[in-house]
Amino acid sequence: MSRLWIVALLLLAVPVVGLFGPTGAVAGELPGIAAWNADARGLPDPASTTPAGIAAFFAGLPAASAQALAAEYPQVVGNLDGAPLALRYAANGGSSYAGRQILALDRRGDGRIVEVLGDLATAGRVVIVIPGVDNTLGDFDTGLGGVERRAPSWQARQLFHQAGERVAVISWLGYDPPEGIRRAALREDRAASGALALERFVDGLVAARPDQRITIVGHSYGSIVAGRAAAHLPAQVTDIVAIGSPGMGASSAADLHTGARIWAGSAPDDWTRKLPSIRVFGLGHGRLPIDPSFGALPLPAADVTGHDGYFLDGTSTLRAIARIASGAAVSREQLATSAS
Repeated sequence: MSRLWIVALLLLAVPVVGLFGPTGAVAGELPGIAAWNADARGLPDPASTTPAGIAAFFAGLPAASAQALAAEYPQVVGNLDGAPLALRYAANGGSSYAGRQILALDRRGDGRIVEVLGDLATAGRVVIVIPGVDNTLGDFDTGLGGVERRAPSWQARQLFHQAGERVAVISWLGYDPPEGIRRAALREDRAASGALALERFVDGLVAARPDQRITIVGHSYGSIVAGRAAAHLPAQVTDIVAIGSPGMGASSAADLHTGARIWAGSAPDDWTRKLPSIRVFGLGHGRLPIDPSFGALPLPAADVTGHDGYFLDGTSTLRAIARIASGAAVSREQLATSAS
């Protein structure tokens, strides 16, 4: 099929009305923001203060004052990149998530949530897993359609158990993924806004621990978020992994303009393999990163089945990501050995 025919089919598959308009986002601001900004104590504006500035502000507060702010403004502090981890965990650790390390929680719209597995305060290496289309706060633990292997929290646990306790794993549903394979999924508006949120989140981690080394794993549409953010991520991000990717919003790894290593893998029967490598009129996500001409390092995935099987126990992909995240040897030959 010619490229023009593919473009025509894409256009026919997407409603033309509103094609180039906004693709949806949570309206308004977090509850408590207005009162926070109006507070006579002169609190830092969450919208304009960098995560490093937020970290410096809290570093200058007595512990009791910081705890009082978290109690008074839990939804602000609980989602404030750069604020101390313990304060954010406490602010977000209500009855729904008691005992869990919730680093961000926003119940508006489809919701957003960020969960940490392991000791993020002491871990030298961190993995951030970004899920793709259709993920919401409501199915964060249960998985889309009640399928466990699709649940972002379950996927993160699988990786955490594989990588070991010295690696902290973060399940990052810190953006609003598209709903279904429709207009929003063919465009990159959601990925662009997600990339900004990811950049700020990573800056917050680095502000607290500049010595940490970070691996980012984008599954499906999550790999577009990672690709859009790549050029603006700090040097502490050493590796970016794309699995089941429909494209990363670029024609090549070099076009991502990052010093991080780019890895890509896809199951033999993953439906994303059939997507055209196009990006026209705001539709499509560029060349598939598994295409050798893209220039990504190959990630083993020959034993994976389907679009949602990458995190199943025993897969070569899960083992390979764990090796990359832990800082173990990651040459092509060694990954190939680990896949066998």
